[in-house]
Amino acid sequence: MSLHQIAVSHSFLLSSRSAYTLNPLLFSKRNRFRISLSHSRFTSIKHRSFAVAVSDNGIFTSPELAKSFDFTSEERIYNWWLSQGYFRPKFDWESDPFVISMPPPNVTGSLHMGHAMFVTLEDIMVRYHRMRGRPTLWLPGTDHAGIATQLVVERMLASEGIKRVELGRDEFEKRVWEWKEKYGGTITNQIKRLGASCDWTRECFTLDEQLSRAVIEAFIRLHEKGLIYQGSYMVNWSPKLQTAVSDLEVEYSEEPGTLYYIKYRVAGGSRSDFLTIATTRPETLFGDVAIAVHPQDERYSKYVGKMAIVPMTYGRHVPIISDKYVDKDFGTGVLKISPGHDHNDYVLARKLGLPILNVMNKDGTLNEVAGLYCGLDRFEARKKLWSDLEETDLAVKKEPHSLRVPRSQRGGEVIEPLVSKQWFVTMQPLAEKALLAVEKGELTIIPERYGKIYNHWLTNIKDWCISRQLWWGHRIPVWYIVGKDCEEEYIVARSAEEALRKARDKYGKDVEVYQDPDVLDTWFSSALWPFSTLGWPDELAEDFKRFYPTTMLETGHDILFFWVARMVMMGIEFTGTVPFSYVYLHGLIRDSQGHKMSKTLGNVIDPLDTIKEYGTDALRFTLALGTAGQDLNLSTERLTANKAFTNKLWNAGKFVLQVLPNRDNVSGWQNIEACKFNTEGYLLRLPLPECWVVSKLHMLIDAVTESYNKFFFGDVGREIYDFFWGDFADWYIEASKARLYHSGDDSVVLVAQTVLLYVFENILKLIHPFMPFVTEELWQALPNRREALIISSWPQTSLPRSTDLVKRFENLQALEEKEVLALLSKLDLDNIHFADSPPVHRESSQ
Repeated sequence: MSLHQIAVSHSFLLSSRSAYTLNPLLFSKRNRFRISLSHSRFTSIKHRSFAVAVSDNGIFTSPELAKSFDFTSEERIYNWWLSQGYFRPKFDWESDPFVISMPPPNVTGSLHMGHAMFVTLEDIMVRYHRMRGRPTLWLPGTDHAGIATQLVVERMLASEGIKRVELGRDEFEKRVWEWKEKYGGTITNQIKRLGASCDWTRECFTLDEQLSRAVIEAFIRLHEKGLIYQGSYMVNWSPKLQTAVSDLEVEYSEEPGTLYYIKYRVAGGSRSDFLTIATTRPETLFGDVAIAVHPQDERYSKYVGKMAIVPMTYGRHVPIISDKYVDKDFGTGVLKISPGHDHNDYVLARKLGLPILNVMNKDGTLNEVAGLYCGLDRFEARKKLWSDLEETDLAVKKEPHSLRVPRSQRGGEVIEPLVSKQWFVTMQPLAEKALLAVEKGELTIIPERYGKIYNHWLTNIKDWCISRQLWWGHRIPVWYIVGKDCEEEYIVARSAEEALRKARDKYGKDVEVYQDPDVLDTWFSSALWPFSTLGWPDELAEDFKRFYPTTMLETGHDILFFWVARMVMMGIEFTGTVPFSYVYLHGLIRDSQGHKMSKTLGNVIDPLDTIKEYGTDALRFTLALGTAGQDLNLSTERLTANKAFTNKLWNAGKFVLQVLPNRDNVSGWQNIEACKFNTEGYLLRLPLPECWVVSKLHMLIDAVTESYNKFFFGDVGREIYDFFWGDFADWYIEASKARLYHSGDDSVVLVAQTVLLYVFENILKLIHPFMPFVTEELWQALPNRREALIISSWPQTSLPRSTDLVKRFENLQALEEKEVLALLSKLDLDNIHFADSPPVHRESSQ
């Protein structure tokens, strides 16, 4: 009979690693190293099946009643947690609360792997600290997403043949709210499907009344301090969306383009006196205010101080100047200065006192400054202008050129640099305080390398354009006086009634006011999220006093500047305190080849589809095994392996349940509960395999707890996985079978039962933050559970362990492997010498 046949015939296999069973004498205190494969009778344990009390309510299923964990039960378990109020914090004024604000997903959003990543990591933190006994609050909510939501509703209206402007502002806002009520909960329900244990009774929306009051108050206070101002400056303009967008909402892509070479004749010179400029945007020449060369470029020094004639402008003259800003080696070394349509030209023009000339309408068509080209789209104008330049012999040549094209993150169109009247926040005073918070250690950024990026961005920060030309969002709390200059005469107020009252006090009773039509940048609203969700600080709301500052902010590293740095600045400005102590930044989720997921590439992995196939626990465990700040390549192989891990937990639970006493065996359970593993004396009295596995568990608890505290979640997952699969399932469960089925001694059986239960229930606790559903299901199946796993106490640390006995058992494990080799070879173990290295083969003589 083969070893495999022997093992199967005796029900010896739980896993592939241990292919035989051992005589109980091998594990006795005397450590008699003998192996027995004789057919033995099961004397002490019979397979049992018993229902658990909580399963009577139809929520939980015992592993004894199901072959594997049923993913469809996840929603039932989640709703049970929710109904029991487990997600709400338990107030304990003697403990520091753990508070984390969810990065509010867009109300228009649908779940993607980025959401799955942050939900997993934040839920791990929340479940861990809840089990540690800290009052734990996870604040959920959604963002009104000004641009994205307005686009969605405008498309919906367009399908009905309706334009936004035809409806009017009030009716359009009404339609958006209707859309939000109907579809806005989609992303929230999907986040719940991932197991997010947020306090949903506190769910917020950035346009809720409380948050809206906070946003308006913030604007007013910043304005009163002189940190908000209005002016006409260069912004990123989206012609399609008809609004300014942030620098951070512009994405640059390398695209093929064209470099155009154009003659600019020198006024008063001969036909051979001309300068050739190279430009990628010839249509902006109507906005030229100067021609510049480098001061040390001898090719053009004779023309400096003269005037050049701008082509196709009926002879408009601009000065030829010199400036070190010009790159002599780019193109021809001659630069056209169009400050109304180029960020760098704008800065140079302001330095030199040159005028700003705008040739573009807000919709991307050329205006009257362009003369005959007025009304043409910017790209159409480019083609026509080049054709006309060729006809007038002013076109020199054109050649392929790689361009770095700015595109709108939302609409995808090419962004137009444009001078526009907007509202701005002066950032430098705010940034200085945010920099100091990191320098003083009040704020810790994880991973540490992102602290340098944070410092660099804040050190070089520009003023923030906070106005958007939209209808959906927080309306700017500014009112203008009818008949007065908008830039000079305006009222900042908390309401229309307050604005009218202030205007009448200043200008008389007959005055009329109207509100600024713009709304605030969505990121301005979101920057107030951590404390505005808890109540404005001056209100001394109970929640604010309990939970601010928050403990943690966890988000993707791609919005470090969008959101994180701005929240730090706003929090310090309005509360005098950093809004959170830690910032944890995760990376991007990429496909198995390391490519960024995109619909264009067709490599997007849908989290909900993944959950259906592999289960939520497997997806969460896979996502959590990454390293902070680094991108994670997601593959079906990883998901499959971690689904197998879920099944392994289930099967281990099935085995443990089968060998425990019946529920009505009162004395048996009293004996099990009387066993305590928190003293060294008790531990050392255990037989070797039990002492080994309990010691290894106690070491694991300490290591895992430390890793949780350091936010090393990848280490946590790997450490638990290795212990459960390698030590508990593959070794101890196999060793316990000899005790349970072959000892004939009830005291020996009791020790094995107690250790199996003790180790398994602690494994469930340690891995619960990662895999909440299967662990709760298994926990509820264990007899005599007095509380849910989600609120159970975290395992005690610094418990006794014996490193000497751990080492002794590890030596035994190595010996066992030699015995298996001998058995497979049908050799006599006593007459075999095991070498540490293979023999050296001598070459045969010829």
